Parts: sequence; C-alpha cells; structure tokens
Amino acid sequence: MFKNQPKGLFALALANTGERFGYYTMLAVFALFLRANFGLSASAAGAIYSTFLAFVYFLPLIGGIVADKIGYGKCVTIGIIIMFLGYVLLAIPMGGVEYGSTAVAMAGMIGALVLISFGTGLFKGNLQVMVGNLYDDPQYADRRDAAFSLFYMAINIGAMFAPTAAVKIMDWAQSSLGVSVNDSYHFAFAVACASLILSIAIYYACRPWFKHVENTAKQAAASGQKVEELTPEQTKKRIVALCLVFAVVLFFWMAFHQNGLTLTYFANEFVNPVVTGVQTMAFDIINLVLVAILVYVLFGIFGEGTKKAKMIWSCVGIAVLGALAYKYISHPAEIGISAPIFQQFNPFYVVALTPVSMAIFGALAKKGKEPSAPRKIAYGMLVAAAAYAVMAFCSIGLLTPAEQELARVTGDGTFVNSNVLILTYLVLTFGELLLSPMGISFVSKVAPPQYKGMMMGGWFVATALGNFLVSVGGFLWGSLPLWLVWSVFIGVCLIAAIFMFAMMGKLEDATK
Repeated sequence: MFKNQPKGLFALALANTGERFGYYTMLAVFALFLRANFGLSASAAGAIYSTFLAFVYFLPLIGGIVADKIGYGKCVTIGIIIMFLGYVLLAIPMGGVEYGSTAVAMAGMIGALVLISFGTGLFKGNLQVMVGNLYDDPQYADRRDAAFSLFYMAINIGAMFAPTAAVKIMDWAQSSLGVSVNDSYHFAFAVACASLILSIAIYYACRPWFKHVENTAKQAAASGQKVEELTPEQTKKRIVALCLVFAVVLFFWMAFHQNGLTLTYFANEFVNPVVTGVQTMAFDIINLVLVAILVYVLFGIFGEGTKKAKMIWSCVGIAVLGALAYKYISHPAEIGISAPIFQQFNPFYVVALTPVSMAIFGALAKKGKEPSAPRKIAYGMLVAAAAYAVMAFCSIGLLTPAEQELARVTGDGTFVNSNVLILTYLVLTFGELLLSPMGISFVSKVAPPQYKGMMMGGWFVATALGNFLVSVGGFLWGSLPLWLVWSVFIGVCLIAAIFMFAMMGKLEDATK
C-alpha cells in the first residue's frame, strides 16, 4: 500500500494533515458556537455555517487560476499565512450574548472567516494539484488512484482527532482556567493556529522531495520538463467531462456535510446523551486508534512481506489486542457524550477502511475488472442514499425537533441509541471512499495541463455549491417529521446517481 510511492506524497499528505486537524477542530464546534455565543436560531446558524463552507470550497477556483499563473508552491505558502491570521482572530474572545454585546464579536468572527476562506482557497486545491503532478511521471502513473486514497486517509487522520481535541480543550479551559462555556470555544479555535505552524514546518523541511512539482505547466516546459500536449478538441472533451462530474458531486456534499449540521443537531437533541457498558469503548479516541492500527496489522500479517516483517506485525497486533483488553476491563460503566464527538467516527472509518478499499480495487484491477473513477463516483451516490435511508427508518415515530424541544423541558423527550448515528456514519463513509478520493484523482488525471489549478478549483466549487445547499437541512429542521427531512437527501442522491450512470459513456471516454 505504501510501497513504490514517491516521498513527496507523504510530505504533502502530512502537511495537509496538520492543516485539516486545525480546520476540523474548529468546525466540530462551530455550529454550536454560533448558537451559544450569538443566540442564533438553528436556521440562522445553519446559514452562516453553510455559507462559510461554500466560500472555503469556492475560493480554490480563484486560487487555482492564480496558481496557474504564478505557481502552485507560492500559493500554498501564502495560503497558510492568511489562514493562520484568520484562526488567530477567531481564537480571540470579543464578546457575545453573555456579555450583552455581540456586534464586535460578530464583526471579528466574519473577518476571521473571510481570512480562513481566502487562505484555504490558495492552499487546498493547489496542494492536491502538486500531489497529482507527482504522478504525471510515467514511473508512478499507475499508482495515482492509490495515492489519492492515501492522501485522503491522511486528511482524515487529522479530522479523526479533531472532535475529541475540541471537546477536551474546551473542558480543560472550563475546569482548569475557570472560563465560561462560550469563551472556551475560542480555545478550540486556537488549536488551529498551532497545527498550521506544524504544517508549514513539514512543508519546508521536506520541500526538496516535491519542489519539482510546484511549477505551472508553462514554467515546467520552460525548465525542460516534458508536458502533455492536447488538441483543442481533446481539451474541450476533458473539460466537459469534468463539468459533468462537478454537477453530480455537489449533491453528494450537500448530503454528506449534514454531519456538521442536521446530524449534529440530531445528536444533540435526539440521541441519548449517556452510554453504558461496552458501548463506552466507541467514544474513546484511543480505542478507535487501536482498532485502526489493528486493521493495518492484519494487512501487514497477511500481505506481502518477509517472515521477519510478519513476525513484527504479529507482535504489534498482540500488543494492540492487549491494550484493547485492558481498556475493556477498565472502561467506565457509564459516560456522558456531547454531540460534536460523533464527528470522529467518519474520519475513523476513512482511516480504518482505506486499506480495505485499496485491497478490493487492487484485486479487481489484477483481474481487469476495476470500475472506472466515474463509475465509482456513481456507486458512491447510491451508498450515500442508503446512509440516509438508515436515518429515515430509525427516525420513524420520533417527535419533530420543535416537539422534542418542548418535551425535553418536561422530561418527556424521545431518544435513540447512539448506534443509529454510528451506523449512519459507517454507511456514509463507504460512499465517501468511493466518491471523494476517486473524484480528486479523476480531476488530476483528466484536467488539461494548462488548466490544472482551475479544474481542481472547479471540483471545490462543486463542493462549495454542495456546502451552500447544506443549509437546506437547517431550514427543514423544525416542524417537519425527521423521516421526511432525511428522505430529501435520499432523493437528491438517487437522482444524482441516475444522472451519472446516464452520462457514463462520455465520462469514461474522457479518461482514454
């Protein structure tokens, strides 16, 4: 899995891991921060949340256009600096409803979000273009899909620890420093500042490994590097195919990023806040890390390698099982859980299931039966629909959010087991693994050389539009039956999948 990959992949992946850890630490509590610090309604908080996400994913288009002119490496560095300034501003408490004044705090927050959005626009897409450029080398060309799966896994390693980090730092600030709940949110935001310092340190320490892919196609050609040449007809065909993919994936992200909005609302209002018995194991990030390590241990034991390597993997596996056994024996009988903690399950599943996904597609590739990237994307939409079918089924008979709010005051609220959300995130992650890393790989492969930054930006524009539509969930949240809210996302995903299959011939032709 990690063999025969260029060193530059691991350096760029680690730099991205640090940045994503900070971003998702902030995002894990951001929607709740908006409601607590500013007294906003669910729909108003959802509108701000989704608009911010939209800009975060829209601005890589601008960043890509700029990078196609001045170079991808320059934009990455500038982006990190701007993001850092934004997170610093967000980490400074400026007031809120508990202080009787929100104007300054709101202005500071908006300024911070603008800086973070612009910085991300320069950083995010261009770093991924650089990853793709590594695989323009014929030596590594057949490993492109696997590389983006690994890169995506690295993103989610950072995201996996983020919810726990956010909750723990807030708890520490409240208990050790005596700050209020609202002010403790700013400590979670400060984590992003530290993670960006780590990212830039990794980037420049390992820069010799990937410096050759920082330039644009024009700059590369001027330096004597071989650059793929396309006819105007080929260029047009590729751009059309990419735009068709973009039109589909925006609906996936509309559904997927409900994890930070309506699924978080659901966790906060409808999931039993107390778990007991063995279930408490699932809410300890250390246990999840151990399980993820165990997956890699199994691949190390049963995969290719020397007897010595297999023996080492076996020893690691025994140690992991011993640690899990100890944790099981000593786990508390009962724990309280907070809504943001559920967001750790999606990145955990990505990290744990990536080698499984790679193994399956690797085996299919050897038999000449591996689905194309566009076909994987279509399958991902179907799986996402299945995830919300789980939510719809488990929500039958529950009160509406408005009814639940009143019922909780009198102690008559209806609650579901936390396993409902855990299962939903599992199914949703299967869809994500089929769609997101494969989609990025598809863009990096198909994009005309002179438009690589712009086309990668186009992928994120589609993501931005999807994130903007996330607010639909916030507007639906209220008086509607929950099963009907989830059914909207089922329908959207199914329609997108049907469209994708209808366009499959044209999409697959662009990869030839």
